[in-house]
Amino acid sequence: MVIKRYQRPEMAHIWSEQNKYQAWLDVEIAVDRAWNKLGKIPDTDLAKIEQNACFEVADILKMEQITKHDVVAFTRTVSKSLGPEKKWIHFGVTSTDVVDTAYGYLLKQANDLLRNDLRKLKQVVAQKAKKYQDTVMIGRTHGVHAEPTTFGLVLANWYAEINRDIDRFEHAATGIEVGKISGAVGTFANIPLEVESLVCAELGLTPQDISTQVLPRDLHAEYIMTLALIASSLERFALEIRHLQRTEVREVEEYFAAGQKGSSAMPHKRNPIGSENITGLARVIKGHVFTALEDIQLWHERDISHSSAERIILPDTTELLDYMLQRFTKIMQELTVFPDKMVADLNITHGLIYSQRVMLKLVEAGLSREQAYDLVQPKTAQVWEQQVDFRQLLESDNTIMQHLTQADLDDAFDYQWHLRNVQSVFDRLGLI
Repeated sequence: MVIKRYQRPEMAHIWSEQNKYQAWLDVEIAVDRAWNKLGKIPDTDLAKIEQNACFEVADILKMEQITKHDVVAFTRTVSKSLGPEKKWIHFGVTSTDVVDTAYGYLLKQANDLLRNDLRKLKQVVAQKAKKYQDTVMIGRTHGVHAEPTTFGLVLANWYAEINRDIDRFEHAATGIEVGKISGAVGTFANIPLEVESLVCAELGLTPQDISTQVLPRDLHAEYIMTLALIASSLERFALEIRHLQRTEVREVEEYFAAGQKGSSAMPHKRNPIGSENITGLARVIKGHVFTALEDIQLWHERDISHSSAERIILPDTTELLDYMLQRFTKIMQELTVFPDKMVADLNITHGLIYSQRVMLKLVEAGLSREQAYDLVQPKTAQVWEQQVDFRQLLESDNTIMQHLTQADLDDAFDYQWHLRNVQSVFDRLGLI
């Protein structure tokens, strides 16, 4: 299980031993209620089961030392709390009917938390995107200054990705919130399909169309892959913050609280530890994808090679993503932004970021693209080498100035040109 450092209490409770066995008991009782509706189990016996069936985790674990089988240990422990009606516990079902359906039930609980986490993050990112919609900054490609953009557009891009993450999540959540009560090899030989339908309806699950002794594991693999995609989104966002907080850039900074320490040796340090934490945990979740894919291949109608792995990856992935979503949402809520530094960084390349606009002005003046490119590029090289002003070099070149006016250069060197469609992008995203 995930270490407590990366657990939130609500998600940790879902994957606790107590809640797991309670989910098993909920499935068992739902099966008995279904049998009762079909006339198999008497009302009096069902009432006793509903009232008295219980367990202690310690007793189950002690019994498992004898049985070497956790479900048998569970059913025998529950049976000890009952009288003759105990014969109906686990009637007509196999272990995985209980375990897999309970997994669907537990994952449904986990999904409720993750869904709320995603909504909160989306809301915060939307608010920040709108706040910084017109806050100009340099856009970078390959880590190198490219052309002006806005911090709001950067965040709007994140907002759109979060929307895609939510869509993928809802699809995967629907796929994983399923149950199966179909017996030893999925033939319903000892239990009618109506029981499965009634059990799933009671637990808020969907009956899987067809199963073997287990639910098909491509469902679980898709789910883990989807959570890994969300984790990768968070990692991408966190990486941007880490870059923008570098000393040479320092356009944003994670909130640094009073009394917080950045280094045991260097009092001046303020490090993006939250975003680095997100990056590290994303690596763990992405590693679980391989395991989930390997779990799809089971022998014949079922083996248990997937079981041990899922005891780790299902709780750990949901717990880690819950923690990551909560933490990154807080990072975004408290993020310190330095608009003045963003403006200052626009100018550190001496106007090179306007080279494309100059080239296009020359094309509009009648030159071919190749001619324009070859006139402008040597000037950009001179700026890089000599750290001189790009516009001044252009103005001193008679060949270039035969085609351009000062008004052309004023327009080409105006960063507002690059921002003229920002509102349209926001409108298209519904960020109004």
